Amino acid sequence: MISYKQLGLVNTREMFAKAVKGGYAIPAFNFNNMEQLQSIIMAAVETKSPVILQVSKGARNYANQTLLRYMAEGAVEYAKELGCKHPEIVLHLDHGDSFETCKSCIDMGFSSVMIDGSALPYDENVAITKKVVEYAHQFDVTVEGELGVLAGVEDEVSAAESHYTKPEEVIDFVTKTGVDSLAISIGTSHGAYKFTPEQCTVDPKTGRLLPPPLAFDVLEAVEEKLPGFPIVLHGSSSVPQEEVDTINQNGGCLKAAVGIPEEQLRKAAKSAVCKINIDSDSRLAMTAAVRKVLHDKPEEFDPRKYLGPARDSMKKLYIHKIINVLGSNDKLLK
Repeated sequence: MISYKQLGLVNTREMFAKAVKGGYAIPAFNFNNMEQLQSIIMAAVETKSPVILQVSKGARNYANQTLLRYMAEGAVEYAKELGCKHPEIVLHLDHGDSFETCKSCIDMGFSSVMIDGSALPYDENVAITKKVVEYAHQFDVTVEGELGVLAGVEDEVSAAESHYTKPEEVIDFVTKTGVDSLAISIGTSHGAYKFTPEQCTVDPKTGRLLPPPLAFDVLEAVEEKLPGFPIVLHGSSSVPQEEVDTINQNGGCLKAAVGIPEEQLRKAAKSAVCKINIDSDSRLAMTAAVRKVLHDKPEEFDPRKYLGPARDSMKKLYIHKIINVLGSNDKLLK
């Protein structure tokens, strides 16, 4: 058993309470490798933001659970080395699919876990979420549950259709499970292809696809039922079209990739939504930078020469999200 506190990590309880009160959201950035982790920490330190390092089950398998433990500990020390005396860094399991997966992460030093029972019948979702909460809280690990289903594909998580969260269920779910935060479905979606062209309208000025608006009425109804309770939005990448264009101009083939408009995410961040998950945007920024280098310099084979620019591009993206979308900058203790 490895306690996350030994690694210098924190759980989400206090940072969520501050975010709800302050009207901003904590960035939850998924990572799969060292360059992503470096850029997340550099951006968080530069902007003085708390941050959630988010790992899916697939990413955990890819990176290796033992290496992840030391990468998380290294991230804390790296933040201090960069000048942040009191970093607030969470290591969070994204979309845990079983009690066993969540338990394994808790035992290996994760400070927060998500148990995703949203595709199960309601009573089964309650039961498995409660089981994870009871185990996690023994070790002061925070737990995120989910009600409602997001469409799209992200690692092992896949759903053809979204189902909005039912506000009438949230009080019962939170009361019975004891979760610390709740992911809800209001129209966000996983992946870079969040909406079909048929779901979108076309901007007459640019010719680009415009996605349907988020269901803020559902969010407001949830807030009324659970005043001050931490709410989470998954699938909140904006799919920057300049990154999509760069990929396509340099040998890629991303068609009809469209995300969540940043103005809608800014609005959500000022509500009870205190954690916003961003994954695809980082993948796009990284891939765009790598493709451009390899296109412009086909003779290049040193990974540092294309992963370095990719790291710089991701750092720029993270800083933009923290300052201009989530508003979590300058929230760390001096």
